[in-house]
Amino acid sequence: MKKFLPLLFLLSSPVFADINHSITSSVQLTVNAAATQAQRIGSTFSASGTGVDLAIGDDAGRISNGTITSGVYNPGTVLATQNATSGESFSYSQSFVQADALSGAAPSVGAVPNYSNVTSTAAGVAGSLAGSVTSASVNSITAGGAGTSAISSIESALTIK
Repeated sequence: MKKFLPLLFLLSSPVFADINHSITSSVQLTVNAAATQAQRIGSTFSASGTGVDLAIGDDAGRISNGTITSGVYNPGTVLATQNATSGESFSYSQSFVQADALSGAAPSVGAVPNYSNVTSTAAGVAGSLAGSVTSASVNSITAGGAGTSAISSIESALTIK
């Protein structure tokens, strides 16, 4: 009986496996459109102080006597008069950021508006941009002009269950 035991292990049943293999190839070509993004900034004005009297224009005590023209604020003349007695300390601070003027019309394609924060991108040029996939899963791409991209990928998956 001891002689037959090793033979029993050699006479095992065959192993079956479910094997799946797939290959996926792709090429993606992109030509970008022209784009302009603009952000208009607004006016800001501030004046502050200690030991001073502030008057803007002819109207004492007003924060602003300015005007707005084409969406742009003009604060007018700011008068700061020391109200502390001689020898006492005082401080005064003023800041002004001028807004971008409102545009009378939308910019035409490719034109950049006269605003403070502008990002403009020219349209892509396809030129010789090309891509192909053969039946043997061979991908090829040819570079194009500015503003283009080409992406090629081959995926091979092997699943054993």
